[in-house]
Amino acid sequence: MIDFFIKSTIALCVLLGVYYLLLEKEKFHQFNRFFLVFSILFSFVLPFITIEIVQEVVSTANSTVVVPGAITANVVKDEVSIYLICAWFLYGIVTTLLFCRFAINLLKLIKKSKSGVKIKHQNATLVLLQEQTLPYTFLNTIFINELEYQNNKIETELFTHELIHVNQKHSLDIILIEVIKNVFWFNPIFIFYKKAIQLNHEFLADEKVVKSHKNVSFYQNLLLSKANQNPVYYLASNLNYSVTKKRLIMMTTTTSPSRGLFKKTILLPLFTGLVYFLCTKTVAQEIKTNNETASQKRSYSNYYDKTTFKIKNDKGVVVAEKKYKDLTLAEKKVVPNVLEGLKFPPTKEEMAAKIEKGGPETVEIDVYDPKNQKVKKEEGTIYKTVDLTENPTYPGGMESFYKFIGENYKIPVTPADVKLKGRVYINFIVEKDGSLTDFKLLRDIGYGTGEEAIRVLKLSQNWIPGKVNGEPVATMYSLPITIQSKE
Repeated sequence: MIDFFIKSTIALCVLLGVYYLLLEKEKFHQFNRFFLVFSILFSFVLPFITIEIVQEVVSTANSTVVVPGAITANVVKDEVSIYLICAWFLYGIVTTLLFCRFAINLLKLIKKSKSGVKIKHQNATLVLLQEQTLPYTFLNTIFINELEYQNNKIETELFTHELIHVNQKHSLDIILIEVIKNVFWFNPIFIFYKKAIQLNHEFLADEKVVKSHKNVSFYQNLLLSKANQNPVYYLASNLNYSVTKKRLIMMTTTTSPSRGLFKKTILLPLFTGLVYFLCTKTVAQEIKTNNETASQKRSYSNYYDKTTFKIKNDKGVVVAEKKYKDLTLAEKKVVPNVLEGLKFPPTKEEMAAKIEKGGPETVEIDVYDPKNQKVKKEEGTIYKTVDLTENPTYPGGMESFYKFIGENYKIPVTPADVKLKGRVYINFIVEKDGSLTDFKLLRDIGYGTGEEAIRVLKLSQNWIPGKVNGEPVATMYSLPITIQSKE
């Protein structure tokens, strides 16, 4: 709910600000009417739109931390805050009072429309009232003073003005914004939207009067002469609504087609930008590495169990012999792929047969061979692990890192009926000095699981940084953490 209020309010404020800056002073009032109403509806729909931007992360067996939870961590008493109850109670009272006020005014207008003498006039119904009043409109009814009507003291410009409100159904806009105001009374932005909508209605009616009667100065003086009377009902369209300098100036304003088209066109990137900034969400998607899958990685030690690796130095001379488990990270990275010689993707039977057969008796490892070297990029580049000759690692090995995570991660407290199970995906950068920075939560399972993972990662000691040809570089690292509550 809070997310809805924040996103919708941001969109409402941005769109209303753009209206005031770009559109209000321009003479395309029908477009402005659509823009104002659409902006409100768009802002209500926007929080429910989610556009997922998939960020691929490598899924490997040795990059997943499994954090078991304890049952005691999941058992909490589900209580509703007394402050929340009071807030909802207050909201209910205020909303009820506002809707009562709305209903009373609506009933008064309906009753008044039935009380006076009715006369059909073009597409509207004139209701003649005994009371002294300026003409005002609600739905298809125009309320006017009976004596002034019978004595022909109501100027034709006034009839034209009110008929525009009827024909263009301006009352529907007012009813809509008034209902929204009653529901979201705590958000003052709708007060400004109603004022903007009503003023635009007057622009529309004024424009029609000026085009029909072609006497701007007379109409302006007419409005000013009526400017001392106030509207009776806030649900009705009234001739005297906001007889301001804006209305008088708008009657003589012109908007060039090119400027109008330009201003309308730049609204498209505005709506697109709001959707992008408020609706996009980065999520993680597991992928397999280009040169080996997680299952293949686990099989390396079995496949090369009887293989002796001859390690060459920078001069191409064999200086050591090792088993696979004793190879450094840089040396393991240039070990020949288990899949060599097999069609991709291999079947399980083919993989099993090759692993059972085992690797060659000896394999030469030359990390200094140009084909095993990586191209150094410009300073400041954040590398991916596929671009490294040595991957970053935790001092003491990744198993020590998993142990560190498991010992420090605290399962967040959840309702008693919630069992946390799933994966948390986090991206971070292992800097050249081994420090961890720029933590980004790609996906979590709620209840603060992602925030807790970031908290623990910030406690980690510096890593051994990734390297390109022996030189430390900053590396983007992806870490899935599996949360598994005990049953």
